[in-house]
Amino acid sequence: MLESLAHVFQPLATKQFDLLLVIYLIAITTEAMSGALAAGRRNMDIFGVAVIAFVTALGGGTIRDVVLGHYPIGWTQHPEYVYLVTLAGLATTLLARYMHHMKRIFLMLDAMGLVAFSLIGCNVALQLQYPIVVVIMAGMLTGISGGILRDVLCNQVPVVFRHELYASVSLFVCALFLVLRASGVQADLNTVICFGSGFAFRMLALRYGWKLPTFSYQQKWD
Repeated sequence: MLESLAHVFQPLATKQFDLLLVIYLIAITTEAMSGALAAGRRNMDIFGVAVIAFVTALGGGTIRDVVLGHYPIGWTQHPEYVYLVTLAGLATTLLARYMHHMKRIFLMLDAMGLVAFSLIGCNVALQLQYPIVVVIMAGMLTGISGGILRDVLCNQVPVVFRHELYASVSLFVCALFLVLRASGVQADLNTVICFGSGFAFRMLALRYGWKLPTFSYQQKWD
């Protein structure tokens, strides 16, 4: 299966993506499960659960590819993705009662996925020779869009915009990756540094409740 999935990263298929590929598979599975739980909190039927799981797991990469004109979109060429995230979402309906015992693990896997998605998004845009600002936006779109779509479809203000630093972590990872790349840091080492730094940043934000300043405006217009 890994050999089949590796084709989605071509022409990016270098050694540095071996680790990211494994993390990617874990990440889309975890995101699908988080989407299923969100659907369950809204009392959706099984079809709704499957749709939200799919959108949460693969929505970020889909939006990135559409925006960048990067075709064909990865999951359309690799139905394994669809099977994996759909099954993960449906399995969550059976395992939901035990999920609260695994909250810490989910948060760690989600942090890993955020970093992996961000790095993959950056590399896709780099291979297409987009300007630096577009590369950063591509990384962030890949990292956070799935969660935004999940929350919007579940009629909630996206978690990305109101809880501990999340999008900021993606921005940090993308910027660090590009700075190290411009400094001539070897690709494998760059990936390891960015992954470790981004993961630590996200976990510290969760541990200490780091947030951006919020804006609250309650006054009504006459």
